[in-house]
Amino acid sequence: MDILSEAKKNLDYTVRLRRQMHMYPEVTGKEFETVKFVDAELTKLGIEHVVVEDGGVVGQIHGKKPGKTVLLRADMDALPVEESEENLGHKKVCVSKNPGVCHACGHDAHTAMLLTEAKILNEHKEELNGNVVLCFERGEEAGGQIKNLLPYIVYTMKLPIDTCMATHVKWDVETGKISAQPGAVMSGGYGFRLRLHGRGGHGSRPDIAHSPLDCFHAIYSNMNMLRMKYVDPSKLLTFSIGHVQCGEALNVIPEDLLFEGTTRTFDVEGAGEPFMKKFMEVVKHECELFDCTYEIVSMKDPLFECYNNPACSEIARNAVKKYIGEDALTVAEPWMASESMQAYLKFWPGVLTFTGIKSSAVGSGANHHTPEFDVDEDGLPYGVAAAIGYVVDFLNYEGEIPFKPFAGTLENLVNRNL
Repeated sequence: MDILSEAKKNLDYTVRLRRQMHMYPEVTGKEFETVKFVDAELTKLGIEHVVVEDGGVVGQIHGKKPGKTVLLRADMDALPVEESEENLGHKKVCVSKNPGVCHACGHDAHTAMLLTEAKILNEHKEELNGNVVLCFERGEEAGGQIKNLLPYIVYTMKLPIDTCMATHVKWDVETGKISAQPGAVMSGGYGFRLRLHGRGGHGSRPDIAHSPLDCFHAIYSNMNMLRMKYVDPSKLLTFSIGHVQCGEALNVIPEDLLFEGTTRTFDVEGAGEPFMKKFMEVVKHECELFDCTYEIVSMKDPLFECYNNPACSEIARNAVKKYIGEDALTVAEPWMASESMQAYLKFWPGVLTFTGIKSSAVGSGANHHTPEFDVDEDGLPYGVAAAIGYVVDFLNYEGEIPFKPFAGTLENLVNRNL
C-alpha cells in the first residue's frame, strides 16, 4: 500500500474524529462518553475489541499471515483547563463545549490518529505479516488507569506483544515533521507530598513555638545546593515545588505545613535517585534542627523516563524516510514532561515518536497544558503514516531487538505515577 497516500486520503476522517473529541473533552477518570465514542467507532470499522473497566479500550487486527504483534497506543483524557477561543494568532477551528475542560495536550489528536491507523490497517490486513493491538488508554494525565489496562492486556488477554509504539504531538515541531530519536525522549521523575509538624503559637512569641514554615524555608533553600553538589553536571535534572499550604491567620504560627512538588530527569537511576536520597536527608536534618517532625504523605516509586529502544528507533526512522520522505525526519529536543508510555517501553521494546503540529499559518505552537494550545490538523497524516510504516516494517523485520526488560513486577511498574 502507498502509506502516505492512504493517510492523506483519510484526513477528513481523522479531522472529524479529532474535532468531535475536542468539542466534548473529559478529564482523567471521567472519560465515559469518550470510551463509548471509541467503542462505537471500532464497531463501525468491524474491528474486534473489548472495553476494559477503568482502563480503556483494546482492539485487535489479525493479519493474513502469522507473525509478530505490534501494540499501538493512544491516550484519551483531557485537562481541567479553560480553553481560549484563539491560539497564537487565529481563531481556533473548534473549541471545547465543556466549560473548564479541554484537550490542551493533544490527546484528541492521538486518539484520532490511532483510529485512522486502525481503519487503514484493517482495510489492508491481508497484507500484514502479523497482528496489531490497538490500545486506547484512559487517565494518562494522572497515570492511574494504566494499572488496570496493562495487566488486562498481559494477564487476561495474554497477548504476545513484540513491540510497542505511540506518538505524541509536539508543540515545537513543525507540521510535516516526525522525530523518532533513540534513548530518553521524555523525562521520568518523582512526585512527592510531605507534611511538616511543628508547634503552633502566638505570632508575638516565635521563641516558644516551632514554626514548620521556618523549617520548610530551610529545606527549600537547600534544594539548589543538592542539584549542584550531588548530581552529575552532565545529567539534566529539574525540581519544582508546586503547592505549599500553611497557616490561616497573620498572627498565628501554624502547627503544620504541607508541600508537594516533582523532580524530573532523563536518568532516574543516575540523577534522580541520588538527588532524592539527599533531599530526604535534608528534610530529616532540618526537621531535627527546627524541632519539627515530618510525614511522607505520598511518594511512590519514580516514573521512568520514556526510553526509545535503539533498534526500534532505527526501524521507525527508516520507515519515516521510506514512506514519507527524508525531509520529514527531524530531531526534536528531549521533553522534560513525563508520560505513562514509560511503562510500555520498560515492559516491551518500542518507540515514542513526536508528530509535528506547529504552524505559524494556522497559529499553532503554544505550549501544551495552556489555554492557547492548538493542533495543525495537516500534520496528523504524517503521524498516521509513521505509525503504519513502523507496523509494516517491524512485522517484516528479521533482525535482533536487544532489550533488557524491567526487573520488577508489572504491578510495580504500572503503579508508578507523578
